[in-house]
Amino acid sequence: MLIVMDHHCTQEQVREVVRRIEDKGLTANPIPGESRMAIGITGNQGPLDPNDFDQLPGVLEAIPVTRPYKLVSREVKAESTRVKVGKLAVGPPDFIVIAGPCAVENERQCLQAARQVAAAGAQMLRGGAFKPRTSPYSFQGLGRTGLEILRRAGDETGLPVVTEALDEESLGLVVELADVVQIGARNMQNFSLLKRAGRCGKPVFLKRGLSATLEELLMAAEYLAAEGNYDIMLCERGVRSFGQHARNTLDLTVVPAAQEQSHLPMFVDPSHGTGRRDKVAPLARAGLAVGADGLMVEVHPEPHTALSDGPQALFPQQFQELMGTLRLMAPLLGRTMSLPAELTP
Repeated sequence: MLIVMDHHCTQEQVREVVRRIEDKGLTANPIPGESRMAIGITGNQGPLDPNDFDQLPGVLEAIPVTRPYKLVSREVKAESTRVKVGKLAVGPPDFIVIAGPCAVENERQCLQAARQVAAAGAQMLRGGAFKPRTSPYSFQGLGRTGLEILRRAGDETGLPVVTEALDEESLGLVVELADVVQIGARNMQNFSLLKRAGRCGKPVFLKRGLSATLEELLMAAEYLAAEGNYDIMLCERGVRSFGQHARNTLDLTVVPAAQEQSHLPMFVDPSHGTGRRDKVAPLARAGLAVGADGLMVEVHPEPHTALSDGPQALFPQQFQELMGTLRLMAPLLGRTMSLPAELTP
């Protein structure tokens, strides 16, 4: 159930509604909005009676929520969420590009990649320090050393850093050194990790699982929100299918569907979604056209030497050209993109 508070309600009235909810053994989830405060109720095993709440002072309306996911649904919050990451506000009308190498390999490679994507106009830096790989013999990442390198690269370029946590141990290190915690496709339904990430105090970038439905993605986001973390960004990164023309099938239909059902920002990852360098730019443009709130793109100074996912990483010049195209497209679609420093008037 969603309790919508009146414009002019007092803090005491909000506290009283929260107390009434908690007295029933339920959880109150205050959700500030642009126009008014709302309070989502979770923990109930069955329907609640609106009459228990809609006569309380300061309450405008008590609305049953029909979705299995409550706090991340548009029934609970009609306006789109803008997630704060440093000085950035992620969400419409801004279009945000996260870019960088799949994995942090060494300081020279990471700093070079960071400088190149920053010069092209990326607003956040990605790079993996912990790498979940299909083969146990593949490069697994540099761990804390990689995080420290990524942090230095972010500090030098002024870009907030996004990196993946694989388990509770690595989550602590990511929270210490990164700006955004990424939960990858393989961990989308690692519920204990989601709960811990929901309490970590950092924004979370949540990728769709390899075979997950939209409802399963939103229920995973609900785990984060239920722990009090509403700073969540969703990401479509391709699903498994029968096609041989690409590594995965990038499901762009999920973008407007997710935005219809949830208020959370929705990103597209055309690098993992295709697995092929020649398909990244077309699908990136399509992501913007279909209404995504941002992209996550892999860029490597020397993709042919990359220790992880080199075939899907763009060369820096290709990324620069892509960013130029996106900046031309964005205004036509009602989106804004910031210019790189050297192009700012």
